[in-house]
Amino acid sequence: MLALPPEDVAARLAYAQAARHATLELAQRMAWVSTARLLQAALAAPEAAGWTVMFEYDLLRLEKRADCVILTDRAVLVLEIKDGAATHALADLRQAEDYALDLHDFHAGCRGIPVVPVLVATRAPATSFNRPLIWHGVAAPFRANAEGLGDTLHAIHSSIGTPASALDHNAWLAAPYRPVPNVLEAAAMLFDRHRSAEMLSARADAANLTRTTQAVQRAIDSAREAGEHVAVFVTGIPGAGKTLCGLNIVFGALQGHGAAFLTGNMPLIDVLRESLVRQAAPDGSRRRAQARAQAVTALQNVHRFLEHYAERPREQPEARVIVFDEAQRAWDRAQATRPSQRRGASRLTDSEPAHTLEIMARHGDWSVVVALIGNGQEINTGEAGLAEWGRVIAGAPGWRAVAPGRALSAPITAQRLAEGSQSWLTLDDDLDLTVPMRSVRDPQGAPWVDAVLSGDKEAAIRIAHESGGVPYFVTRDLSTMRAALRHLSRGMRRAGLVASSGARRLRAEGLGTQAADIPHWFLDRWPDIRASDALETYATEYDCQGLELDQVGLAWGGDMLRGVEGWRMRSLSGPRWNTVRNETERAFILNTYRVLLTRARYETVIWVPPGSPATDGAWHDPTRDAAELDAVAAHLLACGARHLEPLPTADQVPVLL
Repeated sequence: MLALPPEDVAARLAYAQAARHATLELAQRMAWVSTARLLQAALAAPEAAGWTVMFEYDLLRLEKRADCVILTDRAVLVLEIKDGAATHALADLRQAEDYALDLHDFHAGCRGIPVVPVLVATRAPATSFNRPLIWHGVAAPFRANAEGLGDTLHAIHSSIGTPASALDHNAWLAAPYRPVPNVLEAAAMLFDRHRSAEMLSARADAANLTRTTQAVQRAIDSAREAGEHVAVFVTGIPGAGKTLCGLNIVFGALQGHGAAFLTGNMPLIDVLRESLVRQAAPDGSRRRAQARAQAVTALQNVHRFLEHYAERPREQPEARVIVFDEAQRAWDRAQATRPSQRRGASRLTDSEPAHTLEIMARHGDWSVVVALIGNGQEINTGEAGLAEWGRVIAGAPGWRAVAPGRALSAPITAQRLAEGSQSWLTLDDDLDLTVPMRSVRDPQGAPWVDAVLSGDKEAAIRIAHESGGVPYFVTRDLSTMRAALRHLSRGMRRAGLVASSGARRLRAEGLGTQAADIPHWFLDRWPDIRASDALETYATEYDCQGLELDQVGLAWGGDMLRGVEGWRMRSLSGPRWNTVRNETERAFILNTYRVLLTRARYETVIWVPPGSPATDGAWHDPTRDAAELDAVAAHLLACGARHLEPLPTADQVPVLL
């Protein structure tokens, strides 16, 4: 790069941009010329002679490109350059840090070496290098201006020290970049046909997702060729990407079949629709209406879909392939035929699985229902379970099913598709998503949660020990939880509070406001007080199922406590708690905490309120007894959750371990 005129560097970048079929403005080309001239001056010293410089490094998950990534013999330097900027703005610092975090987490070449973000505001006042030298993971962003960039880069380089073995640049360039986008990022990429194939091939779970998608494609091809109606069941462990698999069918590889994504999870629909509209028209242009129409067609409320076609028995649905999200939560006959709270009498006369098959059978030749099954996430009364799907398929002429073995092995009868082999059922274990992907660095999070909720303390301890510690922390102080979440949420990562809908005594502990506007909660950022990272309101299991946050603060409620014989489930009635003895209702509460404990991509901070001690005398509140809550915290810590240590002081630098 040093040997080329800056104009030639910009020309090569423009050529690469054209190869992507992307537009190029004159201002961008001039910015490249300026950046090339800046770096040539900064890297003129002899010690930089062996460094590798990469312009416009593509960070697929973020749908952005880092201005410059530099490989030295001991570190990866990530530069965000703001040409003409006179200040190091907080938003720009967070952006530079986010780029470095993305590389650290998802680029195999960054394992075990420092990744250092540097924000270059070319006209900002000079800054000095006075940082404590903590060099592992991702350092906090450094600041530089145009004149001092070279000195800053060389000071960073020198302070790291000579490594035992130099970074192999060729190996780094060949190392895979395997991003794990969250469900909103993935949906936005899939909605953009120019990016979807690139994103899916680069994902960390590409093989897992591709295998399952191909299995669904085989079933669709078979149904079309044989003129059959087929129900395809996709199972998976929590956080394995079932929602993404469904979105891939609707927006991605199988889009040509006119697929629609149906779910009863209205918060998920609302957030996804709004996210796609903002992605398509960030400036609020006329494209918003078009994008919203597309999103509404592709993402539908399953209850309204079924009611619409039940009311029009001769109307054929537009889609030949529908994806039924959380199909184990489809309503049974009793729930489906209850009088509607919206308009009086229900339009449905049978269970939702029965209506689904009848409606899709109106395609005389072939149709496919792809049912996504979230094992262990049943959280509401009236959910029919897999057994109802098996019953209606067995009794529906012309229908057959394809499912993995997991669909037959649930411990609860209602969640088994069938009892053993059936003439209408074909098994295909490629339909089981087995790789946990929500937890970016700690795949043992979901097994640990299972062990904790099942009461298997020995298994939980073993999982925590073998994995080097699970990303779960316990505190008894609400302000400490909030401070920790803000500390952990570096770059553009998002934190938020969650709590059980049954945790109705949290208001007495200082947390009593449920999130009112879920799209704003998930999509907006502080200083918007409606945003999740304002940490003022919380989402319940109904608000956040199917969605995720980077860091989660879970407020433990009095609806599930730890006793001598295991978990005790309760419901608040008037001024007192009542013990829940019905096994189905107990399972709903247990699954509520399973959902809440598996919402984080990184860390989960669990706040167990201190409660009201017996020593309060006349003011003791038995609905939040301190001893009962102490037992919950003790159990979590005994299972391997970590006590939340005090935060670093202001002059210490947070680092990503």
